[in-house]
Amino acid sequence: MRVLVVGGAGYIGSHTVYELIKDHQEVIILDNLSSGYMELVHPEATFYQGDIRNKADVIRVFAKEEIDVVMHFAAKIVVPESVKEPLEYYYNNVEGVRVLLEVMKEFNVKKIVFSSTAAVYGEASGICHEDDPTVPINPYGETKLATEKMIKWVSNAYGFNYVIFRYFNVAGADQSLKIGLMKDQLTHLIPVAIQGIIGLRDHLMIFGDDYPTKDGTCIRDYIHVSDLAYAHVLGAHYLVNGGTSETMNLGSNAGFTVREVAEAVNAIAPLKVVMGPRRDGDPAELVASNDKAKRILNWSPKYNLKDIVQSDYLYRKKISYK
Repeated sequence: MRVLVVGGAGYIGSHTVYELIKDHQEVIILDNLSSGYMELVHPEATFYQGDIRNKADVIRVFAKEEIDVVMHFAAKIVVPESVKEPLEYYYNNVEGVRVLLEVMKEFNVKKIVFSSTAAVYGEASGICHEDDPTVPINPYGETKLATEKMIKWVSNAYGFNYVIFRYFNVAGADQSLKIGLMKDQLTHLIPVAIQGIIGLRDHLMIFGDDYPTKDGTCIRDYIHVSDLAYAHVLGAHYLVNGGTSETMNLGSNAGFTVREVAEAVNAIAPLKVVMGPRRDGDPAELVASNDKAKRILNWSPKYNLKDIVQSDYLYRKKISYK
């Protein structure tokens, strides 16, 4: 396969490029480097710097490269920022994909793997399934859902086939430790907890310990970035081999409590934990079912919580003390 990875210099995109190259596929990357890094670009990939909102940039790639399938990871993803800057999120996340689909149509490339989000489910609770209501509660989730719908309408009109993946919290780093999450301002639990054992944070705050769960703390879904990336590789193979359009969740199918995550981090080095009150709107449990991905792609997570935490720790330690 010759795969165009849009956003291939970012966190999830770069890991997917690594998995594609391990799978002996040819990879082309298009990235504007607004949130990506050249350090994350695999040396065997062909790199183009450009913006998918600029049609000329996209045409330049399609005119030079023969492409079998496109993967999209070029979204803005910070929820609070999306609330403050909704127009920018619609422009990047929706208009960017519209331009990409338009060029794909012109060059007769009709297979796309779209990296979406479980944020499309909104204020869900328990285990999310693909046919659950989609009622996003922020512009980030809304733009992802709008893009999903656009891809589906384009598929109906022009004979495209797609795989859309939805998932929650992604963490960890490639086993090589050559790539990982490079951001300094972190919001997700696992990298935030890791900062608490490498001297970048005083403590980890746990919000609420009186939920109806096994240890009183919230249950959330976590997936190793390499597991997520490999699912996208399987999605591409599925489409190239004649698979029909599907939307699938990717997750652990069970989840982990916040306390379990803290204990996994504390097993590496002492982590100071401070208990705080519940936050408004936090459900007791939020997990993505992976039954459909298992059935269609034969995919299930390879890495456990310990693997996720250990790889994030090793990578964060590496980049923090350069």
